[in-house]
Amino acid sequence: MDGISLTVYPGETFGLLGPNGSGKTTTIRMLNGIIRPSAGKAFVNGFDISTQIDDVKRSTGLLAESPGLYEKLSPREYLEFVGSLYDVERSLLKDRADRLLELFDLKQRGDDLMEGFSRGMKQKVLIAAALIHDPPIVFLDEPTSALDPLASLVVRDLIKDLAEKAGKTVFVSSHILPLMEEVCDRIAIIDHGKVAAVGTVNEIVELSGTSTLEDAFIRLTGGAGRPDALSWRRAVAKA
Repeated sequence: MDGISLTVYPGETFGLLGPNGSGKTTTIRMLNGIIRPSAGKAFVNGFDISTQIDDVKRSTGLLAESPGLYEKLSPREYLEFVGSLYDVERSLLKDRADRLLELFDLKQRGDDLMEGFSRGMKQKVLIAAALIHDPPIVFLDEPTSALDPLASLVVRDLIKDLAEKAGKTVFVSSHILPLMEEVCDRIAIIDHGKVAAVGTVNEIVELSGTSTLEDAFIRLTGGAGRPDALSWRRAVAKA
């Protein structure tokens, strides 16, 4: 990463948008204490990621890009296992797991082994696990990666509900433009570890001198340097 500076406000859904290999996952891993930054400072919920990492982890829920899932467990068992790692009181854990299973439409399958679940169902369990300790901040790294269209729509709705109904601050990374445009209040576009633009979709489009987020993304991530990157779109638009 190269001098990234971002401010995310309580209660907003903030998107980190960039091509594959642009630094999205690295940023989320640093903010969650999985890897240490070589320089600079970052604070999550007011806690220093270098010196107060236990407080940071208690404040956040994380859906990693390639998470592990114990498929020989049921969703209920998995949620209770993750909750125990966060020292959630036993008296709260069962009720919280029940509410999350209902929220994610998993109650009927709550005691079935997950080895037979679809990718979308597993993704819902993993997002529920990120919420089991009731963190104020939720990090979602490529939450719709490899999901079919229906499962992707379900996850999109869940992301919106996290902020609008559950009052969470949501930090989501993706390279999928329609997802980010639909769920995010503000977006940062990054490329090669640097921030190219930050703002609402309209602000980024205006800054880039284009008419859509897709064209803005292409221009701000170096696509405009390739002669054919935008010209074919203009040709189609004129046809």
